[in-house]
Amino acid sequence: MLLLVGLGNPGSRYAEHRHNIGFMAVDEIVRRHGFGAPRKRFQGEVREGSLAGERVLALKPQTFMNESGRSVGEAARFYKIPPEGIVVFHDELDLAPGKLRVKRGGGLAGHNGLRSLAGQIGRDFRRVRLGVGHPGHKDRVTGHVLRGFSKADNAWLEPLIDAIAEAAPLLAKGDDAGFASKVALILKPPEHKPKPEEIPNN
Repeated sequence: MLLLVGLGNPGSRYAEHRHNIGFMAVDEIVRRHGFGAPRKRFQGEVREGSLAGERVLALKPQTFMNESGRSVGEAARFYKIPPEGIVVFHDELDLAPGKLRVKRGGGLAGHNGLRSLAGQIGRDFRRVRLGVGHPGHKDRVTGHVLRGFSKADNAWLEPLIDAIAEAAPLLAKGDDAGFASKVALILKPPEHKPKPEEIPNN
């Protein structure tokens, strides 16, 4: 079983915040791939479905960001899912808006949600880092992530979330590099270079 985790804060007050881009990604995956109705389990909201023939549990912790690990730890222990079977979608200050990177393990970069997870399941889980940009100074970080996306952000946000949902089956196959490559290809298809016979003669 694969455990997909979106990080964010529960409630309509936080729904459109940058900190909730992980929730947004998981919401679109379950919608696009026809997951079941939401249920309240493991201190979170869960939906079950499948990707690439693999059983998948999608989890949105309802504990608030700083305690996300409690919810994820419960689900992982119940289903005996190892860290490599857990994919976490989260906001990333150190990436430009709209950029995506996938990694396994590593540091926590001051992210309280990741810190909470590491305390419960260790650091070797898989991470899909979703760039929201940095406000320029550490004193402005909290206000930045707890602020809604602007209308201008929709130019990159909606295509990114759509591309993640389309490429998600590759995560179930364990092909993280392929997932990242497909997202990049969807967002920026290669330019078509006309063949000589396609070039009109003047």
